[in-house]
Amino acid sequence: MATCISCGDELHPERAEKYDYCTKPECRKRHARGLEVAAVGVNKAADQFVVLDEPTKRDMATGRFKKQPDAGSLSPRSSRRRRPGVKPAPVRHERPARPQWSEAQENLALIYREMGLRPAEIAGKLGVSEHLVTKILLAATARGRR
Repeated sequence: MATCISCGDELHPERAEKYDYCTKPECRKRHARGLEVAAVGVNKAADQFVVLDEPTKRDMATGRFKKQPDAGSLSPRSSRRRRPGVKPAPVRHERPARPQWSEAQENLALIYREMGLRPAEIAGKLGVSEHLVTKILLAATARGRR
């Protein structure tokens, strides 16, 4: 039977599997050690922690807990391999197809124009530039809106 290294009392067989001291407060205070813990996954929803034992330290050394890049943030040169002698296609920067204003802004601009306001006055009410108000009104007119 195993005994406590401090007071010499007998240890329960299950306790003796992991510890060499008993559960008396004096023995625990003298021999208990804290665990090393590391945060490996930190985000707003929930943090993930691991106890730093030998296998975990080896995993950390191999880079297991490093953040992997998101699929949307992969750069073309790191994710694709080019064949020798083949030039990559040029990247086209196209403008977005959506308008620069919302439907609500367009409706308000049309209402203010019906009221007799000028583009500069409409721009002040909408909080946008006079140039954008002109574009809104021209686009609405081209689509058949008054």
